[in-house]
Amino acid sequence: MARLEILQFPDERLRHRARPIDEVDDRVRALADDLLETMYAAPGIGLAATQVGVDERIAVIDVSENKDEPRVFINPEIVAQEGAEESEEGCLSIPGVYEKVRRPETVTVRALDRDGQAFELQADGLLAVCVQHEIDHLDGRLFIDHLSLLKRQRIEKRLAKQRRREASDARSASAQ
Repeated sequence: MARLEILQFPDERLRHRARPIDEVDDRVRALADDLLETMYAAPGIGLAATQVGVDERIAVIDVSENKDEPRVFINPEIVAQEGAEESEEGCLSIPGVYEKVRRPETVTVRALDRDGQAFELQADGLLAVCVQHEIDHLDGRLFIDHLSLLKRQRIEKRLAKQRRREASDARSASAQ
């Protein structure tokens, strides 16, 4: 297993729509394992392949308290949704940013598991939010896309300022 580099916003690769996986084989299972290792190390509760620059429809999630219930979703699709709920979200690709996002309260997702077996799962609460968040990544969307234009612009300016400050600090450190 290997830890992968998580892309950071505004990397354009985060905006790519991932391709479906045709066959679940050892390569895909190894990718699932690498995604899980990367997610746990980050630490996070979900990670999509597009966040590590892999253009394939696979995401991993573990919302358990003890981080012992890993779930793999290959070619996930939401087939039903109901209700509406607002909850705070963050993202490993947009560190330090947390905002309230309105999403369906309950979703039914259809996918393949790590072994290529089809399954359907009805999710609510944190799991429903996480499933929707990761599928958004696979579709080239970020949670900030659900925010108002004003909020998105404020976040983008703050992140740009932070990147400039980090670059300046790095230049200062290397000059010493």
